[in-house]
Amino acid sequence: MSAAEKVIGEQGFNEASIGSITREAGVAQGTFYIYFASKDDVFSELVADMGRMLRHAISEATAGIANRLDAEREGLRAFLTFVSAHPELYRIVQEAQFVDPKAYLAYFRTFAEGYRDGLAQAADTGDIRAGDADIRAWALMGIARSLGEYSVVFGSDASIDEMVDTAHEMIVHGLAAGRARSADDA
Repeated sequence: MSAAEKVIGEQGFNEASIGSITREAGVAQGTFYIYFASKDDVFSELVADMGRMLRHAISEATAGIANRLDAEREGLRAFLTFVSAHPELYRIVQEAQFVDPKAYLAYFRTFAEGYRDGLAQAADTGDIRAGDADIRAWALMGIARSLGEYSVVFGSDASIDEMVDTAHEMIVHGLAAGRARSADDA
């Protein structure tokens, strides 16, 4: 899977070959077919695997954080750290929209469902104000996705901490005019 991530991420789905994946993995081409029937199969599994790895990284980073706003900050940090370590994620997931639309939809829907549930639970306990958890989940996912793309694809010089602090301040306080508030004011 690591070899498929690297090769497909660098070359794109159409240009990547089973031979280039197995060369990168250091195994015979026949070994590939023990695990996968085709390049399409490895691609679908790669999209799902990257989603699982990313969700696991975020879950680990936010485990034990009781305050939802603190969890948002650390979840965003974990996301940006993950995509920095796996820059191929963006190309792979974008290509999935055309190569394997079901995998693409599953990748985002799985994230959104878990995110929505966490936001709804936080609203139910009064940790955040009530609101449409589904729309909020997609909006917050959009912030994370765009910042990751800004960093990895566009090569921003902003540090992960700078992006997290700026985005988190906006998430907590919105864009309303007035004095900047610290997290202690919330």
